[in-house]
Amino acid sequence: MNVDPPPGGFHGPVKRSVTIAGHQTSISLEPLFWEALEQVAAERALPLNALIAAIDHARIGGEDPPNLASAIRTWLLGHPRG
Repeated sequence: MNVDPPPGGFHGPVKRSVTIAGHQTSISLEPLFWEALEQVAAERALPLNALIAAIDHARIGGEDPPNLASAIRTWLLGHPRG
């Protein structure tokens, strides 16, 4: 079985600094996830940091929270986009 690479090819994670609840942190995500996150933030008329903070809040409320980057990826894959 052959598969094609995604448009633009494969890319490793890109680290960005964000502020959550007044604290700086770094998150490493692949460019496709950063683009999807920015799209959802724009759709909701939220700053990117606010959306990330909301995802972080939901993450830490879980029984066995994953790291923030994993939580963002999982949330994005489960988020209906249109």
